[in-house]
Amino acid sequence: MAEQLKLLLSGPGLIGHKHAQLIKDLPDAELVAVVAPESSENIEFARQYNVKLYVDINKALDREHVDGVIISSPNEYHYAQALSCIERHIPVLVEKPITENIKQSLQLYKRAKQLNVPVLVGHHRTYNPLLETVKTFMESDKFGELVTFSGSVLFYKPNQYFIDGPWRTKKGGGPILINLIHEIGLVRYLCGEIKEVFAIASNRIRGYEVEDTAAITLVFKNGALGNFILSDTAASNQSWELTTGENPDYPKHDDANCYHFAGTNGSIDFPTMSARYYPLGSERSWWSSFKYEKLQRIEGPSLKLQMLHFLDVIKNGRDPRVSAMDGHMNLVVVSAILKSIETKTIVNVDEDAL
Repeated sequence: MAEQLKLLLSGPGLIGHKHAQLIKDLPDAELVAVVAPESSENIEFARQYNVKLYVDINKALDREHVDGVIISSPNEYHYAQALSCIERHIPVLVEKPITENIKQSLQLYKRAKQLNVPVLVGHHRTYNPLLETVKTFMESDKFGELVTFSGSVLFYKPNQYFIDGPWRTKKGGGPILINLIHEIGLVRYLCGEIKEVFAIASNRIRGYEVEDTAAITLVFKNGALGNFILSDTAASNQSWELTTGENPDYPKHDDANCYHFAGTNGSIDFPTMSARYYPLGSERSWWSSFKYEKLQRIEGPSLKLQMLHFLDVIKNGRDPRVSAMDGHMNLVVVSAILKSIETKTIVNVDEDAL
């Protein structure tokens, strides 16, 4: 039997419970401690997993030998808790967003680089095998050079969602910060770095302090253009959650897409994997017919694949697939989008990057 890596979990919330269950089911990992406020729910959580409950991560790290730490605590604690791990040279997986703001995320990235400590940011969708199918096609001659990207982040959040979390109606609780940061990570992974953004937003439907709908234009450094239409008050199935089937809590719509990528020779819809392209050597023209191909739709458990990658990072020194720099840049792009909405101007992403 392989030696078990000892892991500490900070924040046994919704995603924390999923991480704990994954660790329990893996033969080469063991949960040894949890960090959380001393509430009845957290005490029961620690009892359920037979681990000690600490209210302070520094005390936990001083008293427990751990090989890695998973931080799924509220966003306001990410920076301080991740920094505590970095200073002790302990690899850490921190949930998105990496920190509350870009000043903190940049400091965290720089300190991790200085001490050569791996930081993995929890953008778990990046591990979905569906992305590799798309990426392979986009890097082929069938696709050509990327021209444009179009993404839909459309779903309807029920009223209970806001009753359970009133903070979601206030600044910082809208779908741009909560949901769009996932999409930004994916589009950077597939299309390249983003140079400029322009965005407009509306709260017309719900009237809350935060946006419920936004339209966002992206300019990539490679010259391609893209856009997102985002709304958490749209009765639509065109979102990652409702098309990929990644989370069984959501209904799955096999015939719907949330992304469209178009190149100079072909295009592909995601996640139906419907690819269309001009036969190589033929004339490219809107008068010509496309060759149609349904690419293989390979699915997999993204959270589990992320956890296995984290264990690989700890044991074998692999580079994190979603690094501290990636987490920082995702936050930089989202911050630029919010700035564009506020100023009604095109915002250069690089201005606040480093």
